[in-house]
Amino acid sequence: MRRLYGFLGVFLAIATSAHALETGPLPVLAPLPQQGQAAHLSSQFLSRFGYKPVPLDDALSVKIMDRFIKSLDPDRMLFLQADIDKFNADNTKIDDAISREDLRLPFSMFNLYEQRVVDRMTYARELLKKGFDFNTEESYSFLRDKAPWPQTEAEIDDLWRKRVKADWLRLKLAGKADDAIRDTLDKRYQNSLDRAYKYKSEDVFQSFMDAYTTSIDPHTDYFGATASAEFDISMKLSLVGIGAVLQERDDYTTIRELVPGGPAQLSGKLAVGDRIVGVGQGADGPIKEVVGTRLDEIVQMIRGAKDSIVRLDILPAEVGADGGHHVISLTRDKISLEKQAARKTLLSVKDGETTRKVGVITLPAFYEDFEARRKGDKDYRSASRDVAKLITELKQDNADGILIDLRNNGGGSLAEAIDLTGLFIGKGPVVQQRDAGGKVAVESDDLPAPAWTGPVGVLINRGSASASEIFAAAIQDYGRGVIIGEPSFGKGTVQTVINLDQVAHNAKPKFGELKLTIAQFFRVNGGTTQLRGVTPDVALPTLSDPKTFGEASYDNALPWTQIKPANYKTEGDIAAVLPELQKRHEARTKDDRDFQRLLEDINELKAQREKGTLSLNESERRKELEAQVKRSKSREQINDGVDPGQDDGLQANERSLSADLAIENARKNAKDVLLNEASAVVADQAALQPPMQK
Repeated sequence: MRRLYGFLGVFLAIATSAHALETGPLPVLAPLPQQGQAAHLSSQFLSRFGYKPVPLDDALSVKIMDRFIKSLDPDRMLFLQADIDKFNADNTKIDDAISREDLRLPFSMFNLYEQRVVDRMTYARELLKKGFDFNTEESYSFLRDKAPWPQTEAEIDDLWRKRVKADWLRLKLAGKADDAIRDTLDKRYQNSLDRAYKYKSEDVFQSFMDAYTTSIDPHTDYFGATASAEFDISMKLSLVGIGAVLQERDDYTTIRELVPGGPAQLSGKLAVGDRIVGVGQGADGPIKEVVGTRLDEIVQMIRGAKDSIVRLDILPAEVGADGGHHVISLTRDKISLEKQAARKTLLSVKDGETTRKVGVITLPAFYEDFEARRKGDKDYRSASRDVAKLITELKQDNADGILIDLRNNGGGSLAEAIDLTGLFIGKGPVVQQRDAGGKVAVESDDLPAPAWTGPVGVLINRGSASASEIFAAAIQDYGRGVIIGEPSFGKGTVQTVINLDQVAHNAKPKFGELKLTIAQFFRVNGGTTQLRGVTPDVALPTLSDPKTFGEASYDNALPWTQIKPANYKTEGDIAAVLPELQKRHEARTKDDRDFQRLLEDINELKAQREKGTLSLNESERRKELEAQVKRSKSREQINDGVDPGQDDGLQANERSLSADLAIENARKNAKDVLLNEASAVVADQAALQPPMQK
């Protein structure tokens, strides 16, 4: 089965800072035999069967080394130039290591990385004992991805002095006292240090394979067993567990949210803020203490087979660390991840004396329960099926138009992108694919008639990728609706997932899966979404930096190209009304205070980003803060991608859970300026185009 999806993940080596108490020696991580075997087997596919096969040679070896180093130290604040010189002395040996199934080289690099983390975090904690002078004129550069590597210990010490000073000043400006700042940063740095001691062999291997696969092309990837399982869960929108969202807070695994209708919520035995201190399997299995255990490991312990029992040792939210705790039993069940499913809202848009209703369908991903579909389950879950139901409901609501919100939808199932397009165009070609041999196949939808024939808009941003771009491009090429937002990501390639264990006939999973690029997408008009993405008909302001986010930011992205158009007929005449839609949009936003404030925020953020530095002078920073407060005073909170409210200097797990959830809810409830304007554009479309057929 071919599975297509957009991958926009980022490998984060460590948190932004950390601290150290007395610690023992770091564990020396070494490769497992099956990891060398998996890397070698992957190389057979990557060098022969990809859309753009790349031989495993010295040239590729150098690229893998560069990417692996960047994944470990993206800000160039851990390694010295001498470390880099040592690594690069072996940068043509990666290919040999893979061929020999001997991965000691990347593992030795990772072990040095861990030691550098410990060194830096220990130094950061020592700095907290001394305090800082905020009257001096100096600045901290937070954009260091292209900066020279530090040459000496003194140079890297100074970089970290400024980094810790910036952390301290941020909390000071938020009104925190020195003792509270010291405690907060001390704990922050210790947490990061602790993570360095929790790394395992599979973490190193995953990171190394990420460097290898993305050196082939940006969307080729390797999935270890855990990553593969998470992908399957995200695609079918369900898992078997207790129905609780967990978060690591101060070494405790804490209940952040209870999924409605899940075993945890229905039992009445768990509450938000409760901490899990032990996990046991079955009705009478031993309880294993999990305080300080990695969150992903605890999650795996809690998940399990349907109708099986898991026992949790709970420290209630309201008691201290020494308070009484109790054990509860829960029966695992299938959990639907509704937050990631398609959902609708109905917005009323005023136009003079007229009010029109626009149905907004938000689609976070193009999901499909492959396994249920393969088994013949008539009620299997998928994005297009869910959207079809929502369209029926919006018809009953007498909606005048529909807006499909695909912002930050990174892709998913190709079949679902095709089926979703069919809901708006009916039968016809949707996308073309060209394989490595140059053969072109046209993928079509066979729905006899569209489910919605009225006005439609598609809202996209830079995070809209892959399947999102296929859908948006088809709607645009057919003239079926108006595309609103910013240029999309630009991912125009097709991937398939290869189960390496099946290839090797392994009885038990140990090799993982390989996501391999095998073809390229082309629109029905013959152009590709690759590199350029989909250009909106009505442009909205953007926060994204195309130099760092999007297909064009990759140094090995495939170029834009085109082939012959498919045989298709336009289904609408959106081109006839686009000039008027643009005219109305400009007139409306010119007088829209929230929209103009959004532009101000975006311009300010871009200016800060281009500056790339922060002043470490307190009086200068307070002047900047006062100007910011003055600008935002009396504003109604808007959701523009810029953090609302005054910066408290804290990371998410440093606030109380209630405060963290309150901020999250405030963001959700804030006015979505871009969504409102996109809905107004669809309402204009409804006013300008003939009434829909019912």
